[in-house]
Amino acid sequence: MSEQEKEVSMPKKLWNSALKTVKGDSTQTLVENFTAEMTLVAEGLCEDQAKLRAQVENLESGQDRSRQRFDSEVEALETSLREQQKEMDGKLDALTDRIAAVERTLDKTVLKKKKGIAGWGWLAQLTLLAAIICGAWVLVTLMNTIVK
Repeated sequence: MSEQEKEVSMPKKLWNSALKTVKGDSTQTLVENFTAEMTLVAEGLCEDQAKLRAQVENLESGQDRSRQRFDSEVEALETSLREQQKEMDGKLDALTDRIAAVERTLDKTVLKKKKGIAGWGWLAQLTLLAAIICGAWVLVTLMNTIVK
């Protein structure tokens, strides 16, 4: 072999050994192993995705049930609130009526017990006025007689 052939064959040998290291002895076996492993990974991912879908559906149905329960509870509370409001309005009306009745009774009682001139009848008021005028006339007459 000539030196030129040795130089050409040396890089070729190096290339072939590197290629053999990378490729391995059986490329077909490596491809089959890789395909088998990727199939396992793909099947695992598919199962995981199916489980996640099932969990999402369960969560959605649970959320729907919770929302329905919440809506029914809110409706029940609103109904109860309306009933209590009606009851309180009725009690307030009854209390207002009782207060008005007490005020009317109090007004009647105060007018009966009033001891001032305003509580007297018109004849009694006229008599009192005449007594005051007569008393004033008697005082003036007495004073005039004393002064003279």
